[in-house]
Amino acid sequence: MSAASCLLTEDQFLCSICLDVFTDPVTTPCGHNFCNKCITEHWDVNVQCQCPTCKRLYNTRLELDVNTFISEMTQQAAKPEEVPCDVCTGTKLNALKSCLVCRASFCETHLEPHLTMSGLKRHELIDPVENLEDRVCMNHDKLLELFCKTDQMCVCMLCTYSDHKSHDVVPLKEEYEGKKAELKETEAEIQQMIQKRRLKLQEIKRSVELSKERADRETAEGVQVFTALKESVERGQAEFIRTIKEKQRTREKQAEDFIKELEQEISELKKRSSEVEQLSLSEDHLHLIQIWRSEPTGVRQTSEPKEQRDGLGDRR
Repeated sequence: MSAASCLLTEDQFLCSICLDVFTDPVTTPCGHNFCNKCITEHWDVNVQCQCPTCKRLYNTRLELDVNTFISEMTQQAAKPEEVPCDVCTGTKLNALKSCLVCRASFCETHLEPHLTMSGLKRHELIDPVENLEDRVCMNHDKLLELFCKTDQMCVCMLCTYSDHKSHDVVPLKEEYEGKKAELKETEAEIQQMIQKRRLKLQEIKRSVELSKERADRETAEGVQVFTALKESVERGQAEFIRTIKEKQRTREKQAEDFIKELEQEISELKKRSSEVEQLSLSEDHLHLIQIWRSEPTGVRQTSEPKEQRDGLGDRR
């Protein structure tokens, strides 16, 4: 890693979703960094907009800008050719070669002795790499350029003549290509799983939309039915009230007619009562009998309509 990025650990340059070096790194409001593509796909798959690290929820989908500082630091850390020279002091230049014997990397200037001095010419030089101690066999001080499939470990050429004799050993590059192919297959499987889940997510969302449309349609139909029923009840109620009122008006009209008739009869009866009273006071025997014989039923006739009037209250 270059000197400019030495203040940060390598883990700080890795996305917690893809576990690889950041690509277009973005920062969430809660302070965590992710690849722009990783966090976008994560939020596409998940219904809730949540930080994968601290699980903080956001009410709306966030529009995140690329963190230029992290991006620049990542670019510096990601360039394998920029291995600092182990001999330079102050500003370190990029190493041109690494020596497996010296366990150090040298820039063009400090590599000169390995190219000119006879003792150093025999040292094995490779393209500049970091962590040289991890790339050299601890038993034979040779480059780990083979892979033992039997013991699942990296070995040097001399190991195949000792501890790993008769083991299934292949060049490290061959094992690397095999593992890389497996990783591609795994990545393809993961992408296929993501695609299936996206399709399932779309199906669920579509199902929810259809369910909502069906609920809205059923609600509208139900409202229409109940509205029609309400209107029918209201019409029936109005018709019922109108019928009752018409019957009441008819009864009131009949009652008024009978009242007038009765009032007229009462008036006539009062008149006859007066006449009868006057007649009863007469001392003329012949006159009283003659009048009585000429109108013997006058008083009884006034009571004939009574039966009709008595039935008024029972009419429906």
